Amino acid sequence: MSRATLPTGIELAYETHGAATDPALLLIAGQLAQLTAWDDRLVELLVAQGFFVIRFDNRDVGLSTGVPDTPAPDFPAIVAGDHRTVPYSLDDMAADAVGLLDQLGIGAAHLLGASMGGMIAQLIAINHPGRALSLCSIMSSTGDRTVGQSRPDTAAFLQRPSPSTREDIIEHGAQAGLAISSTRLGVTEADMRAVSTAAYDRAYRPADGARQLAAIWSAPPRTKALTSLDIPTLVIHGTDDPLIDVSGGKATAAAIPGATLILIPDLRHDLPRPIWPQIVEEITANTRR
Repeated sequence: MSRATLPTGIELAYETHGAATDPALLLIAGQLAQLTAWDDRLVELLVAQGFFVIRFDNRDVGLSTGVPDTPAPDFPAIVAGDHRTVPYSLDDMAADAVGLLDQLGIGAAHLLGASMGGMIAQLIAINHPGRALSLCSIMSSTGDRTVGQSRPDTAAFLQRPSPSTREDIIEHGAQAGLAISSTRLGVTEADMRAVSTAAYDRAYRPADGARQLAAIWSAPPRTKALTSLDIPTLVIHGTDDPLIDVSGGKATAAAIPGATLILIPDLRHDLPRPIWPQIVEEITANTRR
């Protein structure tokens, strides 16, 4: 584990895998997801394809720092268009990722983002021309509120209050993970309990996730800006995603000229092991375009 201190004072925890002489592949995780959300075995498959893989904790999650001395986001106000309690934007988080590349001496990288990470990857490509060699946006959306909506029952389930004891928090996380995971592709409750336990023991910071959520909710639509991109782009989405509806992936692919859209049956809001060979092959092919 290494740390990069950015000009803003934010410190990002990160790991690198593979040879630094290989093309860089930056993995960007979703809201409240730590760098360990990118499974070690999936990272190894990407390294085997000849990538220098970088994964990191976004600000306000895992072992990275954030901005704790700010008011709690007022979500009703944010929805109404008042963003005064939004401490930072997705654009700021995209700048964090570019700052990490700067610290590593990497001029440009292939971008692979999942969920909120897909939104951040899109903004790197939009806001920092020349820093993105290719883009892969997984289970994400364009910021247009008419697409990529959550199912009401899923949203309500995930918004349940978190308990206070380690055992109950881990169980709460396991059930939340199971609610959006691809059980038809083999994900089990035991899998989710193991993931929840590892995440809790590494860094449990539930309050900080609200600031990331505020960044998502306050972000303007990226549809028009996405039409200007001219890099190889791959969009992957599950047809059964209950957190970000598949319409979000379809809209992303439709907005970016020449984008390839891969829809995976029975895939929900996760990256289960059975689909790894397919997505690694597709990601690699996209980077080689």
